[in-house]
Amino acid sequence: MLETSHSFGDPGLLELALTHASVDGQRNNERLEFLGDAVLDLVVADELYHRLRDLDEGDLTELKAAVVSRKALAEGARALGLHREARVGGGMRERTLPASVLANLYEAVVGAVYLDGGFEAARGFCLDTLHQHLARVREKRRAANPKQAFQELCQARWGQTPTYELLDQRGRAHARAFLTAARVGSERFPTAWGRTRKEAESWAAFEALLVLGERGGP
Repeated sequence: MLETSHSFGDPGLLELALTHASVDGQRNNERLEFLGDAVLDLVVADELYHRLRDLDEGDLTELKAAVVSRKALAEGARALGLHREARVGGGMRERTLPASVLANLYEAVVGAVYLDGGFEAARGFCLDTLHQHLARVREKRRAANPKQAFQELCQARWGQTPTYELLDQRGRAHARAFLTAARVGSERFPTAWGRTRKEAESWAAFEALLVLGERGGP
C-alpha cells in the first residue's frame, strides 16, 4: 500500500481514494475528490493569507490558482506514486494516466486524510506534498510584477520590449486555460499555463526571469 506522510487509522479510506470511477461496480473516489478539493482550497488560502499579508484578494486568488492547478496536483500525485497505486479500469490500465486523473487522485487522497485525521492532518499533508509549488509562488511574489520586471530587464539588456505568444487554449468558457510563452527577438522562453491570458503572461514572464537569472550577467 502507498506510504504517505499521514498514517491512516482507516486504510480503507486510502484504498477508496485510489479507486477511480472507471472501475466497474466499485465504490469510487469521486466524493472524496469533491471533499479534498474544498479542503485543499482552504489549506492553501490560509497559508497564503498568513504568509503574504500585503497582497489583495486578486493577487491571492492568482497565486492560489497556481498552487492548486492541475499541473501542480498531478506532479504531487506522481511524487507520491499515486500513478502506480491507482485502481483504474478498462483501457486506462494500458496507458499513462492523464494529468486530470492524477490531480483528481491527489484531491481524493486529501479528502481521505481529512476524514481520517482531521483538518490539521490534511493541512500537514498538503503543505508537505506541495511545498515546492508554495515556495515557487512566494518567489514569484518577490518579483512583485513579473511582466514589468521582465520588460525593464529586456529593455536594459537588448533595447527591446518582450512579446507573448498564445500557444494553446483548452477547456470551456467557465474553466479555460491558456498556454503562453514570452519571447525577445528570436528567443522563446519556457511556457506557462494560466486561467486567463493575463495570468498566463505573468507566469511566462516569471519563467523567463528564472532563466535569465540562472544565466547571470549584467
